[in-house]
Amino acid sequence: MAIQLCKDYSANHRLHLVGYSLIFVAGIVLNVAALWIFLRYLRLKTVVSIYMFNLAVSDLLFTLSLPLRLYYYSNQRWLFGNFLCQVSGSLFQINMYGSCLFLMCINLDRYVAIVHPLRWRHLRRPKVARLLCLVVWVLILMGSVPVAGVHKSSSCLTGNQTTDLCFESFSNDLWKNGIFPLVVLAEVLGFLLPLMTVIYCSFRIFLKLCRVSQTNSLRQQKTIRLLVVNLVIFVICFVPYNTTLAVYGLIKANVIQAELSTQTLVRQVLIVTVLLASMNCALDPLIYYFSTEGFHNTFKKLQRRQAWDRTGKTQTGEVHSTSKTKWIPSQRTVYSNRDLPSPPTKIFLNSPIEDSEI
Repeated sequence: MAIQLCKDYSANHRLHLVGYSLIFVAGIVLNVAALWIFLRYLRLKTVVSIYMFNLAVSDLLFTLSLPLRLYYYSNQRWLFGNFLCQVSGSLFQINMYGSCLFLMCINLDRYVAIVHPLRWRHLRRPKVARLLCLVVWVLILMGSVPVAGVHKSSSCLTGNQTTDLCFESFSNDLWKNGIFPLVVLAEVLGFLLPLMTVIYCSFRIFLKLCRVSQTNSLRQQKTIRLLVVNLVIFVICFVPYNTTLAVYGLIKANVIQAELSTQTLVRQVLIVTVLLASMNCALDPLIYYFSTEGFHNTFKKLQRRQAWDRTGKTQTGEVHSTSKTKWIPSQRTVYSNRDLPSPPTKIFLNSPIEDSEI
């Protein structure tokens, strides 16, 4: 098969270079911090924390693959071989559809806890949550195998030189016979099923909370924040990409007919929505911070500990400075313990912080 001439992807590469650089920095910092708090302080004692921990792992795996993409977009050629191209492409799918499924699990847990607290309470056990997470990982890893099969690197000609590409330049035959069936399967199981579940669970929970009294208003507010953040992530990250991907797949598989200009426009929209879908690894930590009381309290106490360390060191340095300049013992300034701010006890003593149901 003859090698085709390279198309000009420079504008798209610049867009992805800027977007993925921001996502990489935010994703690394936020997800490493989240995993550290989950493992070090929260200890994965509740069902929700187990789901969120697995969500953070999925986000971090994709974030760690972004330097390969950044190097590719900056040099406009793939230098890492076919295997890493397949791995990098598969990690994007693993993260996106894994995030959809883990968010679905979080909403299902809230649905069971609020709408059916007695009938299905046996499902709200850490052992069941770990089993469900294992099932999700098996499903997305199995789905990544055929994705890796079609996500091979390709080549094109730039002048007299051959340039290797990744993440783009799929032929129409590959779309029709290889990619489109995977798109249909992923859209149904990895996107539509979680989306419908999240919408249904959120609707039933909102109805339930509207009927109950206001005695647990704080817990209700935390539950509502969790549901709203989940819906926002779906609307911003997953709905635009998966909708555009479905339309583009139908066009490339010749299921629907479209002019070349329309096909080009849909492809450009798809390129932008890929960045939106990748943003979920930086937005998911908002779920942990704004809707999980144990995570939120731990983060605040860690901030107070750092502030205490800085203040304590500063005032201790002032004590030493004063003692060096005044040689007469009777004139030496002595600071009592109450002059120094007291540290947060739980963090300072290294004891575990209790997590909550939300």
